[in-house]
Amino acid sequence: PLTKLLEADPSHEVSVFGITWIKAPVDRYVAAVRNIEEFEKGENFLVTKKVSSPPRPEDFAQLTLPADDLEDLKSCRVGSCELKLSEKSLNRMRKEIDWSKPTAAADANRLARRLMLEYITGYLEGGDARLATYRDSDRPTFVGAEFASMVDRMPSLTEYLPDLKHYLLNYPKASLPKAESFIYWQETRFGLKPTIRINHLTIAEEPTHVAIASKMLYATHYFWTAIELRVLVPDPSRGDGFWFASVNRSRSDGLSGFVGRLIRGKVRGEAEKGMEAALAITKRRMEGR
Repeated sequence: PLTKLLEADPSHEVSVFGITWIKAPVDRYVAAVRNIEEFEKGENFLVTKKVSSPPRPEDFAQLTLPADDLEDLKSCRVGSCELKLSEKSLNRMRKEIDWSKPTAAADANRLARRLMLEYITGYLEGGDARLATYRDSDRPTFVGAEFASMVDRMPSLTEYLPDLKHYLLNYPKASLPKAESFIYWQETRFGLKPTIRINHLTIAEEPTHVAIASKMLYATHYFWTAIELRVLVPDPSRGDGFWFASVNRSRSDGLSGFVGRLIRGKVRGEAEKGMEAALAITKRRMEGR
């Protein structure tokens, strides 16, 4: 695999590109992604669950907040919280959960499941306008605005995949012919804390290529938003198989200020290593080695 860090604002953004040749049919990879619960499982994926259409409460039966998050929620306030939550969600946690009760943890998890269901339903109805405004710090962060700003700085979408870009920014008002999409949530082992995140995945098949975009709608820690764009391009001159190109771009806190300046290099380096490892694993899995 070949990888390269891309230009990005170091105070809040990391972007990395990777490419490799995979000697396997494009359809094999597309089928694997459709079965996301099996595709994204293993060491760093504690739970991956595809959300029904329309979403149902049972889609979130496996969602359980880590013990540290439950402890942090006891003292969460607007502008001061270890979890990324909207003001509405924070206030509901404060109002509806009595932390002095022995059932507090179970009650908080039930409420978290309801909030996830409501969040996804809101996005399906109203798109980016219904995404969260994080109030975990004194600076409100508008997820929809951050995503739009980030995508506008991706030439691979702006110049080469304009229809996909329009769809991602204007969903659900925009349509994308011959494309399919679904929502899934997962609990991942990332950084120092397990993170629950929600993604909107779109598969757009064209005669010359397949584009797969995973748009992060929510994360309990680290990320404001993110996108993973994968493009699969057959190359008959090279033989059976396809070029697999991927761009990961994310925005997060923790990269600004004094501490942020100290860790930026490590974060960027780990992102590039992660891309290289992901490409190598994908190649082995698709080629059956």
